[in-house]
Amino acid sequence: MSDPAHRIGRGYCYDDLKVGMRFRTHRRTIAEADVAAFVNLTWLTEELFTVDDDSQRAIKGRAVPGALVYSFAEGLLLPSMQDTGLAFLGATLEVKGPTVVGDTLHVEVEVTEARVTSKGDRGLVRFANRVVNQHGEAVLEYDPLRMLKRRP
Repeated sequence: MSDPAHRIGRGYCYDDLKVGMRFRTHRRTIAEADVAAFVNLTWLTEELFTVDDDSQRAIKGRAVPGALVYSFAEGLLLPSMQDTGLAFLGATLEVKGPTVVGDTLHVEVEVTEARVTSKGDRGLVRFANRVVNQHGEAVLEYDPLRMLKRRP
């Protein structure tokens, strides 16, 4: 082979992203086992997440912690920054609506800011991320600022 093989699964470099660019992720359904594992791992033992009886709650069904929704969103986004992401620098996050076991989520993304760092070998990119359920409703929104590699 004289030509180097293209590496599949590599995320976007800074140079691939322009303000206004949009993309979306694959989908993922949240299962009861996901909530149980997350609650046990993090000790988010609020009864809202650990008790079946929802008769006194505004949210019907097994509620999913917003922290789990965020974690799933980041997992769905991983292919977009695999091997190119250098740092997560911060974000504001807002839960827009409830998520319950059985909901299927995807993330809709728009690049809102992009600039090269002073070193010049990397860039800072801010995204507007909307986590959307199977009904088309936004359940979580956040705006991460990430440092990404530039193309060599």
